[in-house]
Amino acid sequence: MRQDNGGFSEAGLRRLREVLARHVDSGRIPGLVALVGRGEETHVEAIGTMRHDGGAPMRRDTIFRMASTSKPVAMAAAMVLLDECRLRLDDPVDPWLPELAGRQVLKRIDGPLDDTVPARRPITVRDLLTSTFGLGMDMTALGAPIMGAIFEQGLTPDLPEPMPEPDEWMRRLGTLPLMYQPGERWQYQISHDVLSVLVARVAGRSFETFLRERVLDPLGMKDTAFHVPADRIDRLPALYAPDPRTGEFHVWDEAEGGRWSSPPAFHGSGGGLVSTVDDYHAYFRMLLNHGMHGSERILSRPAVRLMTTNRLTPEQQAARHAMAVENVHLSFGQGQHGGWGFGMAVRTHRGDYAPTGQFGWDGGSGTSAYADPENRLTGILLTQVGMSVPDSARVIHDFWTTLYQAIDD
Repeated sequence: MRQDNGGFSEAGLRRLREVLARHVDSGRIPGLVALVGRGEETHVEAIGTMRHDGGAPMRRDTIFRMASTSKPVAMAAAMVLLDECRLRLDDPVDPWLPELAGRQVLKRIDGPLDDTVPARRPITVRDLLTSTFGLGMDMTALGAPIMGAIFEQGLTPDLPEPMPEPDEWMRRLGTLPLMYQPGERWQYQISHDVLSVLVARVAGRSFETFLRERVLDPLGMKDTAFHVPADRIDRLPALYAPDPRTGEFHVWDEAEGGRWSSPPAFHGSGGGLVSTVDDYHAYFRMLLNHGMHGSERILSRPAVRLMTTNRLTPEQQAARHAMAVENVHLSFGQGQHGGWGFGMAVRTHRGDYAPTGQFGWDGGSGTSAYADPENRLTGILLTQVGMSVPDSARVIHDFWTTLYQAIDD
């Protein structure tokens, strides 16, 4: 029997608030907004303040930098093109991304950039969707020449200089060899930003424009974008990156005059979106509803299945699992889900309180968004404390642990 409160116990929701408030009261998290949804019911908590030193209170409509939690939402633009047969899974990407034609591949991940062999085959759309095209942020290869080149070329979003406009970004990417053969190994991040360029070139307009037309506007996601306009900038908190040694709060990005205060040169689907809990709830509910938003279809049912079920081979998954487990001191336990779909993690084994089938992802700015088909559940927790320290990861952990105890059928 479905409860009037949507299947959460009142005691469980009270406990959820108490656990979240404890983190804010500790002084390590200035403020947060959390949303839990089940069936037709939603419950929102806004706790704490927008700044470490006080300021305006967090509100339900506070806008957050979503960091890597952008990936599941931005992926929908590529799925629209798949649904319309404007992209095919196993087509080579060379016609749209000539910069990636005729790749060379490193003989050894830590070898010199000119010690290469030819790629065995072209890069395909599927390789980009599954993050297996051959280049990525490899935390196990920090210090290798290829990782140095990725940083020097400004190919990742978290460097002091913002990423250049898409054609220049692709030109720089095209000067590098691949780390692995296409389709061989799962690697983080860069494939998502390549997808931004692919979608824009196939659609014939900017990535943000196409995402807005086909996904954001139909879902009513009015606060989701790649920057925050001036008339809403007061709703954006500062983003903090505390010192890993001392815990001292450092502002990584201010709202006024910061990175998200004007449109970026590059619409990075790997981590560029800003959003709110209600916007993200609309998106993840659409996925739970097999692509439907009310009476309007956003994505086909099979497209949603492709995105939200594991797409990795055991060999590819072994590398992803090793990255999560061997680097828990960097990931603070995130990433141990067992699988990866398109743009999001998928739980393939029960390693914590969440059941298999749960899908979503976390962001390095202290954000988390998942949906769970078994319990018809969505959960979104947003802070702006970067994961230079484990504090926001611990709030995320406690949010999910407590939320699953609050389920009451």
